[in-house]
Amino acid sequence: MGMAGVQENGHGEMGLSDFPLGSKNKYKRMDSEFINYDGDDDPLHNYHQLEKRKKSTRKYVYGCAVFASLNNVLLGYDVGVMSGAILFIQEDLKITEVQQEVLVGVLSIISLLGSLAGGRTSDAIGRKWTMGVAAVVFQIGAAVMTVAPSFEILMVGRILAGVGIGFGVMIAPVYIAEISPTIARGSLTSFPEIFINLGILLGYVSNYAFSGLSAHISWRIMLAVGVLPSVFIGVALFIIPESPRWLVLQNRVEEARSVLMKTNENVSEIEERLAEIQLAAGTSNTDKPVWRELLSPPPALRRMLITGIGIQCFQQITGIDATVYYSPAIFKAAGIEDESELLAATVAVGVSKTAFILIAIILIDKVGRKPLLYVSTIGMTTCLFGVGITLILMKEGSISIALAILFVCGNVAFFSVGIGPVCWVLTSEIFPLRLRAQASGLGAVGNRMCSGLIAMSFLSVSRAITVGGTFLIFSVVSALSIAFVYKYVPETKGKSLEQIELLFQDEYGFQGGEVQLGDVEHLVQK
Repeated sequence: MGMAGVQENGHGEMGLSDFPLGSKNKYKRMDSEFINYDGDDDPLHNYHQLEKRKKSTRKYVYGCAVFASLNNVLLGYDVGVMSGAILFIQEDLKITEVQQEVLVGVLSIISLLGSLAGGRTSDAIGRKWTMGVAAVVFQIGAAVMTVAPSFEILMVGRILAGVGIGFGVMIAPVYIAEISPTIARGSLTSFPEIFINLGILLGYVSNYAFSGLSAHISWRIMLAVGVLPSVFIGVALFIIPESPRWLVLQNRVEEARSVLMKTNENVSEIEERLAEIQLAAGTSNTDKPVWRELLSPPPALRRMLITGIGIQCFQQITGIDATVYYSPAIFKAAGIEDESELLAATVAVGVSKTAFILIAIILIDKVGRKPLLYVSTIGMTTCLFGVGITLILMKEGSISIALAILFVCGNVAFFSVGIGPVCWVLTSEIFPLRLRAQASGLGAVGNRMCSGLIAMSFLSVSRAITVGGTFLIFSVVSALSIAFVYKYVPETKGKSLEQIELLFQDEYGFQGGEVQLGDVEHLVQK
């Protein structure tokens, strides 16, 4: 349907749905059948009308997920483009190795401030307008970086960009999880990871495309191109609706019902879903401040925090950002010397990382979150070990180059199949409604902090114990992540956000009984 179906929804927002909403909707549930009250009782006609509504609803929800994920392109682009731009920045501004590490890693460290502030901001002004704040702050930072005459000014731009990215990576999965129907929540909440990967690929392509320019100009153009996605975010804010769950928290129930009418295929379930959200919002109402509850959590919330923050940290301490940021250094250690060949090899890494996430999108709501995590963590452990052994035991040459590229591409592919997207899906769906934004922000803080620490120490550690030795350490950490998934991550496939809360109330379900594989009914009955 695309943009052709854009219409006003009655609350000052634009919609993509081409079906009437609210009390005027002509579909009504009766005896488990949808009856069309437009004067035509032909069952075949009614069936076609229902299928038409389903297709329209799917397009609308997918459109919202795409627009909400645009901020994540900024993070991915920065990760990808800095792997090549840093070579030209070093040549142009004559920065030291330590300054390179700080320049690369500071964005992740500073983005944790954005993630911390993003939770409270989204609770105050809404999920979608927090996305707008993220885009504006990043644009300012990118503009400063583009014209920076010195390392100090460049750092100012990186800090601003980091704050904007922190807002963006925290809020997108929360927003998508809150507007998505249960049956498609996993695949839709994976969209931000798709766009991170797309951004990384675009960053690699940008490196290769502008590498022929002078050192003074090339890195500035590479960084300036990153402003473009944030322009589309401004347009998106007038198309996507606000989260229905946030609207309920603000006692704007009719607006929440209107959004649910556009995002749920089955009209009869809308009142039931709205009642669930109102119940969750009601049970969450307490005089205890959110941050006090997060710092002194009851047992169920403690389990959620262990799972959410733990999986976010493991996503990064296995070295994925170091692999992407410093892939030219890895391939140089394997024997590639020409800069153009180094950048071309990194494009292969970007293609692998982007292509394999499509597998996760297809399977996450079919086979579940936990099986994908097992495949991902086991595969990453194997590939990280392979990179380490290749760089330590094999001499520089065509075989070591081929194996290094194979294992690095394999590592990012396994990352994209599981822990890359699933990590964000889990942290957006396991927390109670009142705590969701700020608790997800804590998870994003752990993610960004680990990313920054790895990125800022990789070159120094590699110089001390070699690049191969560093990857052997990553492989050990990745092996620990397998044990973490087994013990602390329950299966959430096919459950509503409100049912997942019940899952963590039950210690048996949390620790790995059959209930976590889909048998949530007995929890609901308790």
